[in-house]
Amino acid sequence: MSASSGAQLKCLYVNAWSTGNKQEELETCVCLQGYDLIGITETWWDSSYDWSVGMEGDRLFRKDRQGRQGGDVALYINDQLECMELHLGMDKEPTESLWVRIKGRAGAGDIIARVCYRPPDQGDRADEALYRQIGAALRSQALVLMGDFNHPDICWRDSAAEHKQSRKFLECVDDNFLLQVTEQPTRRGAMLHLILTNKEGLVGDVKLKGSLGCRDHEMVEFRILRAARRALSKLTTLDFRRADFGLFRDLLGRIPWDKALEGRGAQDSWLIFKHNLLQAQGRCIPTKRKSGKNTKRPPCMNTELLGKVKQKKEAYGGWKQGQVAWE
Repeated sequence: MSASSGAQLKCLYVNAWSTGNKQEELETCVCLQGYDLIGITETWWDSSYDWSVGMEGDRLFRKDRQGRQGGDVALYINDQLECMELHLGMDKEPTESLWVRIKGRAGAGDIIARVCYRPPDQGDRADEALYRQIGAALRSQALVLMGDFNHPDICWRDSAAEHKQSRKFLECVDDNFLLQVTEQPTRRGAMLHLILTNKEGLVGDVKLKGSLGCRDHEMVEFRILRAARRALSKLTTLDFRRADFGLFRDLLGRIPWDKALEGRGAQDSWLIFKHNLLQAQGRCIPTKRKSGKNTKRPPCMNTELLGKVKQKKEAYGGWKQGQVAWE
């Protein structure tokens, strides 16, 4: 496989507190900034989101909570990067975390990326499982760990904390020689969103990037300063210029929809419609290879939308500086 190499990876960490109606804003942000890796906590996804959370040009890894709402973690990784999910033999551990190995360029070594969500009420058993996983990952390559650990009482400058669980977390960080590189508060004056690494100089250019939606969680942008192996893009898109829309309408018009959807619920009806739509699409709309610097930019990304995104960022910046009210 042919490959090209980048000198570094541009990354973003987000606590979404439900992507819900923020998914399009997230995709816009990713498109404009060209991120190679996006770690997300508190996606609040379940199987009903399967059809809507994919992003063109990225491979999605996700771990959803089972049996209760909230939480969940996900990683989007540029589909040009060679990567695979890691399990470390600890799949049954009670932690909300996801590990992915990113193949490094020849001679550079691989990178282990992990996204983790630690709920505020997490018990000692889950904390101990989290620390075991960190120890297991450190036996291999360079590690970048991002997430919301919910230890607001930790003072990272003095490496001190009030609560027992926070002190245990600091012990884990020190015992494993991890470096915490976030330097600014990420929510209400507290440093909840952390970026940790086991290699000095591996992570740099850390900065806050505003909020997603109207939440008060700051997004954290950073760079992994190591080359990763990149494959030539095989990304394709629908070629509407060569589509046969007459045949498309005819195929869908032949289906007795009243009978096909009779007695079906909303989810089953959607799956039946989606199946028939994709079959007609495959027959009537050819595909083509995408190329160029705007490979990941969707057609809806016009000047008006870009202006709205800029306006939102400026309003958020003004609010942080006390120049405008939240309303």
